Amino acid sequence: MTRKKLRLTNLEALSQAAECLRILAHPHRLRMIQMLLQGDYTVGELAEACELPSAMASEHLRLMQRCGFLTSVKEGRKVFYRVAEPHLQDILHCVEARFGAPVPT
Repeated sequence: MTRKKLRLTNLEALSQAAECLRILAHPHRLRMIQMLLQGDYTVGELAEACELPSAMASEHLRLMQRCGFLTSVKEGRKVFYRVAEPHLQDILHCVEARFGAPVPT
């Protein structure tokens, strides 16, 4: 039996992917990504939707920014977060398809 040549990603790239997926693998972060895929939000708005203190929401956002998932834009005194990684839409689609579509608010 002949085997097809495997196409494999190098382990360094997979290590980076695993780290970013580990950061994403948190219910509050997934909720924030769901929101940010639909618009720009402040820390306070994201914290309220996740029922978290603003300081904790800021830490979640910082981790996701460090991984390149998010960017932020300052408008006056407010800082708005937005998705920087377009592939997050695909990841969230897989999550929602497997675990249930979002509930309308």
